[in-house]
Amino acid sequence: MKKLTINQIAQLANVSKGTVSKVLNNYPHISDEIRERVMQVVNETGFERHHVAKLLANNRSDIIGLIIPSGAKSVFSDPYFPHLTESITRASNRFGLTLSLLLFYAEHENISATKTIITNGLLDGVILSGDRKDNTIMPMLIEKKTKFVFLGRPMNGEAVHFVDVDNFGGGKQATSYLISRGAKRVGIIACNHNWAGVHRYEGYCAALKEAGIPYDPNWVAEADFTLDGAYHAMNRLIRADVDAVFATSDTMALGALKCIREHRLRVPDDIALIGFDDLPVALQSDPHLTTIRQPIEGQAQHAVEILVQLIETPDMPLRQMVLPTELIIRGTTR
Repeated sequence: MKKLTINQIAQLANVSKGTVSKVLNNYPHISDEIRERVMQVVNETGFERHHVAKLLANNRSDIIGLIIPSGAKSVFSDPYFPHLTESITRASNRFGLTLSLLLFYAEHENISATKTIITNGLLDGVILSGDRKDNTIMPMLIEKKTKFVFLGRPMNGEAVHFVDVDNFGGGKQATSYLISRGAKRVGIIACNHNWAGVHRYEGYCAALKEAGIPYDPNWVAEADFTLDGAYHAMNRLIRADVDAVFATSDTMALGALKCIREHRLRVPDDIALIGFDDLPVALQSDPHLTTIRQPIEGQAQHAVEILVQLIETPDMPLRQMVLPTELIIRGTTR
């Protein structure tokens, strides 16, 4: 019998090529029904195990992983992560790759489970989200010589492939715009959980200094990239009598907007407001949210492209990209 390709097996089993690769590689998270369907085609067509070895002789599964260190609760409550995951999935599919989302209920479960998957060689490479400063997964990937691309910038300046956005420039642009519209007491809802938040805060400080406005610690309220955290942070800023607020994520801007309204203040007449991300929710608020657009789709596309190049050419030169942000003016500023 003529030897079948993995693509032909996928067509006969009515599954994707990536799913066939997962079954043949004994990938653990495959339903019994799918596994039996694929193996039935394999057995009925005489597709022997040594043929599998030949087809996978290049050590490729056509599966890449996306690791988000935050626990599942944080990921599904923040609209940034679904947008990021969708963008990376779309970019992966353009290259004929299947994306496997490595997500666990609690952050402490990530290391052991991820280590097992990486060690088993189930993935061709990994995209690692830099959503925490204390990213404990990167050292393990480096130690295991895993092909990976980092979304963000590494904490200790490790020489790794990464794609980031200009968070400092975006933070400075957001603050400068509020000042240019007449704001004198600009507050910030900051988050120092990751370097993106830190750099946005540093951009805020730079804009104040450039405008000759003295830094006031009462204008700084910490939150955790959540609606509820931003709501309570905004309460503190209202007591500090700010006339404008830079919320360092769109999610936090919406939490701030809710708090402002409950104090019977008007946006933007009493307090101007600007976010960061330009997620779809920015158009669902009333008024629509002025924000700093970060190119999430572009970041995903570049990350997948670099990872594909790295898989094909492991000794390729180091690639580190910083993408520009864009001010999007809508109704929450004057």
